[in-house]
Amino acid sequence: MLLSPEDHALVTAAVTRAERESDGEIVTIVAAQSDAYHDVALHYAVLAMLLVPGLLAALPQSAIHWVEGLFFGWNAAFTRGGLMLALFTVLTLVFLIVRLTLAYLPLRMALTPGSTKTRRVHRRAIQLFRTGCELKTRGRTGILLYLSLAEHRAEIVADRAIHEQVEPEVWGEAMAALVEEVKAGRPGAGMAAAVERIGAVLAEILPKTLDNPNELPDRLVEL
Repeated sequence: MLLSPEDHALVTAAVTRAERESDGEIVTIVAAQSDAYHDVALHYAVLAMLLVPGLLAALPQSAIHWVEGLFFGWNAAFTRGGLMLALFTVLTLVFLIVRLTLAYLPLRMALTPGSTKTRRVHRRAIQLFRTGCELKTRGRTGILLYLSLAEHRAEIVADRAIHEQVEPEVWGEAMAALVEEVKAGRPGAGMAAAVERIGAVLAEILPKTLDNPNELPDRLVEL
């Protein structure tokens, strides 16, 4: 479990309160990470492998002779086939070393560009919204608050009835409240604070009506 039972109760209570004042349906999801980024590790391994010929070309001839003498004796004579085999062996070793090193997730995550993380988190949020929120409410009033812990990123994705009335910048206060608490090590409190601010916006554009069933779960979902 990523969040404690108390965090779950805090977020659920915040969603319940927010939905008392609005026809909007808030879904909250927290994920450990949005992607494994194995392709990033692969790209680094290929890049390292491709750098080998360039580095070898930049070495002075004296250094090459020194390596030849160290491993094969001073009178070693290489054929073209032998040189190609040696180069292939070095390329393979470099690729495997980098790829296996980046199998360690924290290092792989640290070396993943921020823009890549942002795109993956956004893509995952859209996927979850489409499966869990979109077209799930009678009035297209669903909204997803998604937090991806490993990437330190969050997304708010709204259904049509909300999206048509609210500019993306309006959610800035909710995101700021979430980020502040997450940085302090309180993701549950951050989610609850963001839900409170989302609820305030929803209460203005979609005030509560009598004929409005609770169509989406209020509980916090962990992935």
